[in-house]
Amino acid sequence: MSLIMRRRLHFAAASAAAILGALASGRGAAADPAPPFRDLLAQAQSTAPRLAEARAEIARAEGLARQARVFPNPTLGVEVENFSGSGPFKGMNLAETTASIEQTVELGGKRSARVAVGRAEVQAARARAVRIQAEFGFDLAAAYAEAEAAERRLQLTTESAGFAQEDARIATALVDAGREADLRRVQALAALQAARAGVEEARAARATAFANLTALVGSPAPITSIPISLLARADQAFPAAAPNPMASPAYLAAEAEREAAARKVRVERIRAVPDVTVSAGVRRFQGDDATAIVAGVSVPFPIFDRNRGNIGAAQAELASAEARLNAARLDAEAAASSGSARVSAAESRLLAAREGERTAEEAYRLTRLGYEGGKLELVELLNAQRALAEARAQTINAALERLGAQAGLARLAGSAPFGEQP
Repeated sequence: MSLIMRRRLHFAAASAAAILGALASGRGAAADPAPPFRDLLAQAQSTAPRLAEARAEIARAEGLARQARVFPNPTLGVEVENFSGSGPFKGMNLAETTASIEQTVELGGKRSARVAVGRAEVQAARARAVRIQAEFGFDLAAAYAEAEAAERRLQLTTESAGFAQEDARIATALVDAGREADLRRVQALAALQAARAGVEEARAARATAFANLTALVGSPAPITSIPISLLARADQAFPAAAPNPMASPAYLAAEAEREAAARKVRVERIRAVPDVTVSAGVRRFQGDDATAIVAGVSVPFPIFDRNRGNIGAAQAELASAEARLNAARLDAEAAASSGSARVSAAESRLLAAREGERTAEEAYRLTRLGYEGGKLELVELLNAQRALAEARAQTINAALERLGAQAGLARLAGSAPFGEQP
């Protein structure tokens, strides 16, 4: 074996050792694995802050609905007149004591209108919870896949840095031997610095992706690795019904909110109707040692306050809810029309990326054989390695896109991504 061939093999072995060492150190830092996606989705039902907030909103609406059913409380009163004065009214001899009870009678159907609003608010809160659940499933799928993709990108950039380091060594050896100009070494060193910066960027992106996943789930322990791949399931065709825009959680939530806003308008209009307060009691005349029944009726005179401001505000809220409902309908229709097409396009892109990766692997295999046979330079082998790394990166991106498209259809249908059960 020639001296040049031995040097090539030495450089290749050194590069492989550097790559394996970097990958091993990267994997060693990932000590807390995430459960499979379906298990993490089930775990998040009790730990995710977003879902806890949705449950709290339902409980709040239910409490207000219970409060809307109650009647106004009666008022008990005791009144003493004509005592501790002057002349004949000195002392308690001529005192008049009245014990009474007052009850406000709501007119115009105020209570039934309040009860209807309470029920509508509960339905709206539950519809929002379904929408939040669907959106959370979509976000969790995206965060889970992105964390795994960030892990793989870090491995690819680490490999690329190893290739750049080997290229710099070759360039330095060729310059020292007088076979290349010093510019070649400068270019190789610049490429090496860029590759190292890419590794640091990928490492930061990986840390960010796993931190986002941990925060989204609300996990008490940080998630630092994905042992069971979700990207590997990107090729699967998950069963999904034809999307119905009018049955999407976002549209149904907006519809429920519009119904609640319409009922609030009726409540504010009815509040302009004056209520009647009736009272009855017993009056005791101390001087005559006698008692008498007293009764009364009072009605507010609506000359200043006719609740017009609240009625206008409720009508504006209804107009806003109708606009949101219209926007939700348009968004759902657009998502339904483009969702299936997006899934098909992502599938085609993933198939093309898989084929490109297989082609790059075959090219690398043939280049490796040519290099080991002494027919090709190490630079050509490194170029083939870089092309393979780029092809694998394209496959990762295509798998992410396909999973996102599948999760988008599930969100539109209000179901968990990939046929899982939350």
